[in-house]
Amino acid sequence: MADIAIPSAGERYRRRIYRKSLFVLGAFAALVLAVCIDIGVGPGWYSPAEVFRALVMPDTVEPKLAIIVWDVRLPVAVMAVMIGAMLGVAGAQMQTILHNPLADPFTLGISSAASFGAALAIAVGVGLWPAGGTFFIAANAFIFALGTSLVLFAFTRMRGVTIETFVLVGIALFFTFNALLAFIQYHSSESQLQQIIFWMMGSLARATWTKIAICAGLLALVVPLAWARNSMMTALTMGDERAASLGVPVARLRLEMLASISLLAATATAFVGTIGFVGLVGPHIARMLVGEDQRYFLPVSAAAGAIILSAASTLAKGITPGVIYPIGIITALVGVPFFLSLVMSIRRETWR
Repeated sequence: MADIAIPSAGERYRRRIYRKSLFVLGAFAALVLAVCIDIGVGPGWYSPAEVFRALVMPDTVEPKLAIIVWDVRLPVAVMAVMIGAMLGVAGAQMQTILHNPLADPFTLGISSAASFGAALAIAVGVGLWPAGGTFFIAANAFIFALGTSLVLFAFTRMRGVTIETFVLVGIALFFTFNALLAFIQYHSSESQLQQIIFWMMGSLARATWTKIAICAGLLALVVPLAWARNSMMTALTMGDERAASLGVPVARLRLEMLASISLLAATATAFVGTIGFVGLVGPHIARMLVGEDQRYFLPVSAAAGAIILSAASTLAKGITPGVIYPIGIITALVGVPFFLSLVMSIRRETWR
Protein backbone atom coordinates (compact mmCIF):
# COMPACT_ATOMS: atom_id res chain seq x y z
CA MET A 1 0.00 0.00 0.00
CA ALA A 2 1.46 3.33 -1.06
CA ASP A 3 2.35 5.77 1.66
CA ILE A 4 0.01 8.77 1.96
CA ALA A 5 1.92 12.01 1.59
CA ILE A 6 1.30 14.25 4.58
CA PRO A 7 1.76 17.95 3.76
CA SER A 8 4.33 19.76 5.83
CA ALA A 9 3.48 22.59 8.19
CA GLY A 10 4.80 25.09 5.67
CA GLU A 11 2.66 23.62 2.92
CA ARG A 12 -0.46 23.71 5.11
CA TYR A 13 0.27 27.35 5.97
CA ARG A 14 0.63 28.26 2.30
CA ARG A 15 -2.64 26.54 1.52
CA ARG A 16 -4.42 28.50 4.26
CA ILE A 17 -2.95 31.76 2.99
CA TYR A 18 -3.99 30.91 -0.56
CA ARG A 19 -7.53 30.02 0.54
CA LYS A 20 -7.92 33.20 2.59
CA SER A 21 -6.56 35.30 -0.29
CA LEU A 22 -9.21 33.76 -2.54
CA PHE A 23 -11.88 34.73 0.00
CA VAL A 24 -10.64 38.34 -0.06
CA LEU A 25 -10.72 38.46 -3.87
CA GLY A 26 -14.10 36.75 -3.93
CA ALA A 27 -15.52 39.24 -1.44
CA PHE A 28 -14.53 42.22 -3.57
CA ALA A 29 -15.77 40.51 -6.75
CA ALA A 30 -19.12 39.96 -5.00
CA LEU A 31 -19.10 43.64 -4.02
CA VAL A 32 -18.71 44.72 -7.65
CA LEU A 33 -21.66 42.51 -8.61
CA ALA A 34 -23.75 43.85 -5.70
CA VAL A 35 -23.08 47.43 -6.79
CA CYS A 36 -24.07 46.68 -10.40
CA ILE A 37 -27.30 45.07 -9.21
CA ASP A 38 -27.99 48.02 -6.89
CA ILE A 39 -27.55 50.50 -9.73
CA GLY A 40 -29.73 48.43 -12.03
CA VAL A 41 -32.71 48.22 -9.65
CA GLY A 42 -35.20 51.07 -9.68
CA PRO A 43 -38.15 52.45 -11.64
CA GLY A 44 -36.34 51.30 -14.79
CA TRP A 45 -34.61 47.94 -14.29
CA TYR A 46 -31.31 47.21 -16.00
CA SER A 47 -29.18 44.08 -16.02
CA PRO A 48 -25.72 44.04 -14.35
CA ALA A 49 -24.17 43.73 -17.82
CA GLU A 50 -25.92 46.91 -19.01
CA VAL A 51 -24.89 48.77 -15.86
CA PHE A 52 -21.28 47.61 -16.13
CA ARG A 53 -21.16 48.71 -19.76
CA ALA A 54 -22.62 52.11 -18.86
CA LEU A 55 -20.00 52.53 -16.16
CA VAL A 56 -17.01 51.42 -18.23
CA MET A 57 -18.06 52.66 -21.68
CA PRO A 58 -20.76 55.32 -21.21
CA ASP A 59 -20.41 56.53 -24.81
CA THR A 60 -21.58 53.16 -26.16
CA VAL A 61 -24.98 53.11 -24.40
CA GLU A 62 -28.13 55.17 -24.73
CA PRO A 63 -27.81 58.70 -23.28
CA LYS A 64 -30.81 58.03 -21.01
CA LEU A 65 -29.12 54.98 -19.47
CA ALA A 66 -25.84 56.85 -18.99
CA ILE A 67 -27.62 59.72 -17.21
CA ILE A 68 -29.60 57.39 -14.94
CA VAL A 69 -26.50 55.38 -14.02
CA TRP A 70 -23.99 58.20 -13.57
CA ASP A 71 -26.11 61.08 -12.29
CA VAL A 72 -28.98 59.43 -10.41
CA ARG A 73 -28.04 56.00 -9.08
CA LEU A 74 -24.24 55.88 -8.91
CA PRO A 75 -23.86 58.38 -6.01
CA VAL A 76 -26.33 56.39 -3.89
CA ALA A 77 -24.64 53.08 -4.73
CA VAL A 78 -21.16 54.41 -3.99
CA MET A 79 -22.38 55.97 -0.74
CA ALA A 80 -23.77 52.57 0.30
CA VAL A 81 -20.37 51.01 -0.35
CA MET A 82 -18.50 53.71 1.60
CA ILE A 83 -20.82 53.68 4.61
CA GLY A 84 -20.97 49.88 4.67
CA ALA A 85 -17.18 49.63 4.54
CA MET A 86 -16.80 52.23 7.30
CA LEU A 87 -19.25 50.42 9.58
CA GLY A 88 -17.67 47.06 8.75
CA VAL A 89 -14.19 48.27 9.65
CA ALA A 90 -15.43 50.04 12.79
CA GLY A 91 -17.29 46.94 13.95
CA ALA A 92 -14.33 44.66 13.25
CA GLN A 93 -11.93 46.86 15.21
CA MET A 94 -14.36 47.32 18.09
CA GLN A 95 -15.02 43.60 18.42
CA THR A 96 -11.28 42.96 18.43
CA ILE A 97 -10.29 45.51 21.07
CA LEU A 98 -13.22 44.56 23.34
CA HIS A 99 -12.93 40.78 22.82
CA ASN A 100 -16.68 40.78 22.26
CA PRO A 101 -18.38 39.58 19.01
CA LEU A 102 -21.57 41.45 20.01
CA ALA A 103 -19.92 44.89 20.10
CA ASP A 104 -20.39 47.54 17.44
CA PRO A 105 -20.78 51.35 17.41
CA PHE A 106 -24.57 51.02 17.34
CA THR A 107 -24.76 49.06 20.61
CA LEU A 108 -22.30 51.30 22.49
CA GLY A 109 -24.27 54.53 22.17
CA ILE A 110 -22.29 56.30 19.43
CA SER A 111 -25.13 56.10 16.91
CA SER A 112 -27.67 57.16 19.56
CA ALA A 113 -25.56 60.20 20.37
CA ALA A 114 -25.47 61.15 16.70
CA SER A 115 -29.25 60.79 16.48
CA PHE A 116 -29.68 63.06 19.49
CA GLY A 117 -27.36 65.67 17.96
CA ALA A 118 -29.29 65.61 14.69
CA ALA A 119 -32.64 65.85 16.49
CA LEU A 120 -31.38 68.81 18.50
CA ALA A 121 -30.43 70.61 15.29
CA ILE A 122 -33.75 69.78 13.59
CA ALA A 123 -36.16 70.53 16.44
CA VAL A 124 -34.42 73.30 18.38
CA GLY A 125 -31.97 74.68 15.85
CA VAL A 126 -29.20 74.29 18.42
CA GLY A 127 -25.87 73.17 17.06
CA LEU A 128 -22.31 72.91 18.28
CA TRP A 129 -21.13 73.71 14.76
CA PRO A 130 -20.91 77.50 14.28
CA ALA A 131 -21.99 77.50 10.64
CA GLY A 132 -25.33 76.37 9.27
CA GLY A 133 -26.04 75.34 5.74
CA THR A 134 -25.97 71.92 4.15
CA PHE A 135 -23.86 70.20 6.79
CA PHE A 136 -25.54 71.73 9.86
CA ILE A 137 -27.44 68.60 10.92
CA ALA A 138 -24.65 66.22 9.88
CA ALA A 139 -21.99 68.27 11.70
CA ASN A 140 -24.08 68.38 14.88
CA ALA A 141 -24.59 64.62 14.73
CA PHE A 142 -20.88 64.08 14.16
CA ILE A 143 -19.83 66.27 17.10
CA PHE A 144 -22.19 64.52 19.54
CA ALA A 145 -21.07 61.09 18.36
CA LEU A 146 -17.42 62.07 18.62
CA GLY A 147 -18.04 63.59 22.07
CA THR A 148 -19.58 60.31 23.22
CA SER A 149 -16.56 58.46 21.90
CA LEU A 150 -14.33 60.79 23.89
CA VAL A 151 -16.33 59.96 27.03
CA LEU A 152 -15.77 56.26 26.36
CA PHE A 153 -12.16 57.09 25.60
CA ALA A 154 -11.81 58.82 28.99
CA PHE A 155 -13.21 55.80 30.80
CA THR A 156 -10.49 53.60 29.34
CA ARG A 157 -7.91 55.87 30.98
CA MET A 158 -9.37 55.45 34.46
CA ARG A 159 -7.54 53.12 36.77
CA GLY A 160 -9.22 49.78 37.37
CA VAL A 161 -11.68 50.03 34.47
CA THR A 162 -12.15 46.67 32.73
CA ILE A 163 -13.51 45.81 29.30
CA GLU A 164 -16.81 44.79 30.90
CA THR A 165 -17.10 48.21 32.58
CA PHE A 166 -16.39 49.91 29.26
CA VAL A 167 -19.22 47.98 27.56
CA LEU A 168 -21.62 48.77 30.42
CA VAL A 169 -20.81 52.48 30.16
CA GLY A 170 -21.52 52.32 26.43
CA ILE A 171 -24.88 50.65 27.04
CA ALA A 172 -25.73 53.29 29.67
CA LEU A 173 -24.94 56.05 27.15
CA PHE A 174 -27.09 54.26 24.58
CA PHE A 175 -30.16 54.39 26.85
CA THR A 176 -29.39 57.92 28.03
CA PHE A 177 -29.34 59.37 24.52
CA ASN A 178 -32.41 57.38 23.54
CA ALA A 179 -34.27 58.92 26.47
CA LEU A 180 -33.11 62.44 25.54
CA LEU A 181 -34.11 61.77 21.95
CA ALA A 182 -37.60 60.72 23.06
CA PHE A 183 -37.85 63.91 25.12
CA ILE A 184 -37.05 66.04 22.04
CA GLN A 185 -39.53 64.08 19.93
CA TYR A 186 -42.26 64.62 22.51
CA HIS A 187 -41.84 68.41 22.34
CA SER A 188 -41.37 68.64 18.56
CA SER A 189 -43.93 69.87 16.09
CA GLU A 190 -45.47 67.50 13.55
CA SER A 191 -43.13 68.53 10.74
CA GLN A 192 -40.07 68.41 12.99
CA LEU A 193 -41.07 64.99 14.31
CA GLN A 194 -41.47 63.68 10.78
CA GLN A 195 -38.01 64.95 9.83
CA ILE A 196 -36.40 63.47 12.95
CA ILE A 197 -37.98 60.06 12.42
CA PHE A 198 -36.97 60.01 8.76
CA TRP A 199 -33.38 60.88 9.69
CA MET A 200 -33.29 58.20 12.38
CA MET A 201 -34.48 55.50 9.98
CA GLY A 202 -31.39 55.95 7.87
CA SER A 203 -31.41 56.94 4.23
CA LEU A 204 -28.93 57.03 1.35
CA ALA A 205 -31.04 59.62 -0.48
CA ARG A 206 -28.85 62.41 0.94
CA ALA A 207 -25.80 61.05 -0.88
CA THR A 208 -23.59 63.63 -2.60
CA TRP A 209 -20.15 63.41 -4.16
CA THR A 210 -18.85 65.75 -1.47
CA LYS A 211 -19.92 63.36 1.28
CA ILE A 212 -18.53 60.43 -0.69
CA ALA A 213 -15.17 62.21 -0.98
CA ILE A 214 -15.11 62.82 2.79
CA CYS A 215 -15.88 59.15 3.49
CA ALA A 216 -13.24 58.00 1.02
CA GLY A 217 -10.66 60.33 2.56
CA LEU A 218 -11.46 59.06 6.04
CA LEU A 219 -11.14 55.43 4.93
CA ALA A 220 -7.84 56.28 3.25
CA LEU A 221 -6.65 57.67 6.59
CA VAL A 222 -7.95 54.97 8.95
CA VAL A 223 -7.48 51.75 6.97
CA PRO A 224 -3.69 52.13 6.46
CA LEU A 225 -3.35 52.88 10.18
CA ALA A 226 -5.30 49.74 11.07
CA TRP A 227 -3.36 47.74 8.48
CA ALA A 228 -0.06 48.84 9.99
CA ARG A 229 -1.28 47.47 13.34
CA ASN A 230 -2.60 44.16 11.97
CA SER A 231 0.00 41.99 13.71
CA MET A 232 -0.63 43.67 17.07
CA MET A 233 -4.41 43.43 16.61
CA THR A 234 -4.10 39.74 15.77
CA ALA A 235 -2.04 39.24 18.95
CA LEU A 236 -4.71 41.12 20.91
CA THR A 237 -7.27 38.44 20.01
CA MET A 238 -5.30 36.02 22.22
CA GLY A 239 -5.95 38.19 25.29
CA ASP A 240 -4.39 41.27 26.85
CA GLU A 241 -1.83 39.40 28.94
CA ARG A 242 -0.61 37.25 26.05
CA ALA A 243 -0.44 40.27 23.73
CA ALA A 244 1.49 42.29 26.33
CA SER A 245 3.97 39.41 26.75
CA LEU A 246 4.62 39.63 23.00
CA GLY A 247 5.48 43.32 23.30
CA VAL A 248 2.14 44.81 22.24
CA PRO A 249 1.33 48.17 23.93
CA VAL A 250 -2.22 47.09 24.72
CA ALA A 251 -3.53 50.31 26.28
CA ARG A 252 -2.13 52.58 23.56
CA LEU A 253 -3.31 50.25 20.79
CA ARG A 254 -6.83 50.16 22.23
CA LEU A 255 -6.96 53.96 22.44
CA GLU A 256 -5.71 54.39 18.86
CA MET A 257 -8.28 51.97 17.51
CA LEU A 258 -11.08 53.57 19.57
CA ALA A 259 -10.23 56.95 18.04
CA SER A 260 -10.38 55.44 14.54
CA ILE A 261 -13.66 53.67 15.31
CA SER A 262 -15.15 56.91 16.59
CA LEU A 263 -14.26 58.83 13.43
CA LEU A 264 -15.71 56.13 11.16
CA ALA A 265 -18.92 55.57 13.12
CA ALA A 266 -19.59 59.25 13.78
CA THR A 267 -19.10 60.22 10.13
CA ALA A 268 -21.24 57.36 8.82
CA THR A 269 -24.11 58.12 11.20
CA ALA A 270 -23.89 61.86 10.58
CA PHE A 271 -24.22 61.45 6.79
CA VAL A 272 -26.89 58.76 6.43
CA GLY A 273 -28.58 58.49 9.84
CA THR A 274 -28.84 55.52 12.16
CA ILE A 275 -28.05 52.23 10.43
CA GLY A 276 -27.73 49.34 12.83
CA PHE A 277 -26.30 45.84 12.69
CA VAL A 278 -23.99 46.34 9.68
CA GLY A 279 -21.02 46.76 12.01
CA LEU A 280 -22.11 43.61 13.84
CA VAL A 281 -23.00 41.27 10.98
CA GLY A 282 -20.20 42.18 8.53
CA PRO A 283 -17.27 41.33 10.86
CA HIS A 284 -18.96 38.13 12.02
CA ILE A 285 -19.31 36.94 8.41
CA ALA A 286 -15.65 37.81 7.85
CA ARG A 287 -14.65 35.89 10.98
CA MET A 288 -16.46 32.78 9.76
CA LEU A 289 -14.69 32.99 6.38
CA VAL A 290 -11.10 33.95 7.23
CA GLY A 291 -10.76 33.84 11.01
CA GLU A 292 -9.15 36.47 13.23
CA ASP A 293 -6.01 37.18 11.18
CA GLN A 294 -6.29 40.93 10.66
CA ARG A 295 -4.54 40.78 7.28
CA TYR A 296 -7.68 39.12 5.92
CA PHE A 297 -10.27 39.87 8.60
CA LEU A 298 -10.11 43.64 8.07
CA PRO A 299 -10.57 43.76 4.25
CA VAL A 300 -13.25 41.04 4.28
CA SER A 301 -15.11 42.89 7.07
CA ALA A 302 -15.04 46.07 4.97
CA ALA A 303 -16.24 44.21 1.88
CA ALA A 304 -18.93 42.32 3.83
CA GLY A 305 -20.26 45.54 5.36
CA ALA A 306 -20.34 47.18 1.93
CA ILE A 307 -22.11 44.18 0.38
CA ILE A 308 -24.72 44.11 3.16
CA LEU A 309 -25.55 47.80 2.77
CA SER A 310 -25.53 47.56 -1.02
CA ALA A 311 -27.92 44.59 -0.86
CA ALA A 312 -30.10 46.50 1.62
CA SER A 313 -30.19 49.44 -0.79
CA THR A 314 -31.33 47.09 -3.54
CA LEU A 315 -34.08 45.63 -1.35
CA ALA A 316 -35.20 49.10 -0.26
CA LYS A 317 -35.90 49.96 -3.91
CA GLY A 318 -37.12 46.57 -5.08
CA ILE A 319 -39.72 45.52 -2.49
CA THR A 320 -42.44 47.89 -3.66
CA PRO A 321 -42.25 49.43 -7.16
CA GLY A 322 -41.96 53.20 -6.96
CA VAL A 323 -41.28 53.23 -3.20
CA ILE A 324 -37.84 53.54 -1.57
CA TYR A 325 -37.89 52.38 2.04
CA PRO A 326 -35.45 53.80 4.62
CA ILE A 327 -32.41 51.57 4.57
CA GLY A 328 -32.23 51.39 8.36
CA ILE A 329 -35.48 49.40 8.36
CA ILE A 330 -34.02 46.83 5.97
CA THR A 331 -30.79 46.37 7.92
CA ALA A 332 -32.73 45.99 11.17
CA LEU A 333 -35.07 43.35 9.72
CA VAL A 334 -32.06 41.37 8.49
CA GLY A 335 -29.81 42.10 11.45
CA VAL A 336 -32.12 41.27 14.37
CA PRO A 337 -32.54 37.55 13.48
CA PHE A 338 -28.80 37.30 12.85
CA PHE A 339 -28.09 39.02 16.18
CA LEU A 340 -30.36 36.58 18.04
CA SER A 341 -28.74 33.58 16.36
CA LEU A 342 -25.32 34.92 17.33
CA VAL A 343 -26.40 35.37 20.94
CA MET A 344 -27.76 31.82 21.05
CA SER A 345 -24.57 30.38 19.52
CA ILE A 346 -22.45 32.17 22.13
CA ARG A 347 -24.76 30.89 24.87
CA ARG A 348 -24.39 27.30 23.61
CA GLU A 349 -20.60 27.62 23.56
CA THR A 350 -20.66 29.01 27.13
CA TRP A 351 -22.71 26.09 28.46
CA ARG A 352 -20.55 23.40 26.85
